[in-house]
Amino acid sequence: MKFQLAIIGGGPAGYTAAEAAGKAGLSVVLFEKNSLGGVCLNEGCIPTKTLLYSAKVYDYARHASKYAVSVPDASFDLPKIISRKAKVVRKLVLGIKAKLAAQQVTVVNGEAYIVDKNTVRCADETYECEHLIICTGSQTVIPPIQGIDQVSYWTHRDALDNKELPRSLAIVGGGVIGMEFASFFSSLGVQVTVIEMMNEILNGIDRELAASLRTEYSKKGVKFLLGAKVTSLSQDDEGIHVHYENADGANSICADKLLMSVGRRPVTEGFGFENLNLELTERRHIRVDAHLRTSVPGVYVCGDLNGVSLLAHTAVREAEIAVKDILGEPEEMSYRAIPGVVYTNPEIASVGQTEEVLQANGTSYRTVKLPMAYSGRFVAENEGSNGVIKVLVDDKDTVLGVHILGNPASELIVLGGMMVEEHRNLEYFKRFVFPHPTVGEIFREL
Repeated sequence: MKFQLAIIGGGPAGYTAAEAAGKAGLSVVLFEKNSLGGVCLNEGCIPTKTLLYSAKVYDYARHASKYAVSVPDASFDLPKIISRKAKVVRKLVLGIKAKLAAQQVTVVNGEAYIVDKNTVRCADETYECEHLIICTGSQTVIPPIQGIDQVSYWTHRDALDNKELPRSLAIVGGGVIGMEFASFFSSLGVQVTVIEMMNEILNGIDRELAASLRTEYSKKGVKFLLGAKVTSLSQDDEGIHVHYENADGANSICADKLLMSVGRRPVTEGFGFENLNLELTERRHIRVDAHLRTSVPGVYVCGDLNGVSLLAHTAVREAEIAVKDILGEPEEMSYRAIPGVVYTNPEIASVGQTEEVLQANGTSYRTVKLPMAYSGRFVAENEGSNGVIKVLVDDKDTVLGVHILGNPASELIVLGGMMVEEHRNLEYFKRFVFPHPTVGEIFREL
């Protein structure tokens, strides 16, 4: 049982590394204790977006009259929405299995334990390897709130499989996960309250655009409690009571269901990491260099485990960089232009620096901002909706950050990311002929 590369974790980092290494001719073994695809495919990115798309279609049906179309009895079937989500996940998992099989990757279903940097044990088998990539992912953080063990709360995993709508839902955490579930459930008619400890939702996203998105959802009936620290939880026949403190003092709300979405943390226990004695950062994450190498030669850490950027697309690129290093074709990982997207309706996306970061660093910048109405296609397809593209540039008009509110921000943000990564200025957009009409051609107007 000797391999050139052993990989622990079959999420985006793991299966990407396995496929790339296998394609390059390395013998690869991949350990995954649950399902291939990891959290992203099985209980994160893909299932969440599948549900959100169903909610978006329902939104369009309910408001079809804005486009001179009549849909008098728009309705939805939640169990079928959940079933469709499961079907999409199954299809994509089978696709990953097929790609790994095509590259002769040995997939072992079980919990791997690291004996040393060249030895991994799983069940009763021992596997030897020349190189080791560890990508065990992350898990939901459950804060030590008083009474939390006395109430029946949801994590994102529970919310994804729920087949009965509550009348009301309290969401603790106004980050990406919290806002996406707020979008889904509010679209289906649930009274949603978002409780966020910071004074604005979506920490890390441009504050002006985050505030605009919050305003949009407030109009849709979502309630927001900002600057609110949850102090305790309790449950009785009326529902779940969330007790909190904010600038107005102590208060509470009651809801049928409670969703905890305050963040994620790397999974580090149970894999024998202590046998490697890896160097840690000040924040107790595993330290890696620009090639994803750890302090132990031959051992790499990719994805959420290194704590640099807990995003699936970051993990994919890190895996590619690690494999290139193993193959003797080193490239450095760049985090300059990692896009972040919130798949609400409308979407919000961000890449590069925000105004808040630039101001904190004392960096001189200029803001270039245009309404999405500069795009004819946006106006045609978004009746009654507003949007904005906001670009931050330095004194030479080099793009430092791009922030977009409006559909399809998730598809447009990559254009901004290219500009940030390549240190391009605004004039660079004008060199290209954009198809007309598209929303993306608004970049030429900047």
